[in-house]
Amino acid sequence: MEFTAKARFVRVSPQKARLVLGLIKGKRVETALNTLAFTNKGIAPLVTKVLRSALENANYLSAEKGLDVDVDKLYVKSAVANEGPRMKRIRPAPMGRAYRYQRRMAHIEIELAEKTSVGAKSETAAPAAATKAAKPAAKKAPAKKAAVKKAPAKKAAKK
Repeated sequence: MEFTAKARFVRVSPQKARLVLGLIKGKRVETALNTLAFTNKGIAPLVTKVLRSALENANYLSAEKGLDVDVDKLYVKSAVANEGPRMKRIRPAPMGRAYRYQRRMAHIEIELAEKTSVGAKSETAAPAAATKAAKPAAKKAPAKKAAVKKAPAKKAAKK
């Protein structure tokens, strides 16, 4: 089961948000919250807010829908900062000209998932390995020899 939370139209460039999101990808929720608490970036508190929202979504679904979710086993499956709309602005420039610049926005999405035990993964991998072993090995055809390239014809001498 996967649980998501989104923050849309956040006034930060996606590139800056990705720096912080890269720190928490693949980590357990508790470790990710500790990492964000000590990250010295302006977007870190907002990412913490989104992560807590995804965690509360998991709590809600486990309580209301009757799903068996172990909050201690949750980890950050994906953390993405997509680009939102850009605000075009104009700045005065010398000699009556104007420079255009863009204020970027980001859509931040965090997805949590429950970590499965190691034994469950090996059970699903075993049948796949058995089917590969059951197939007989096909004989390979001998490789064709490369064609010999002919040398270019010599030009006739001019008289």
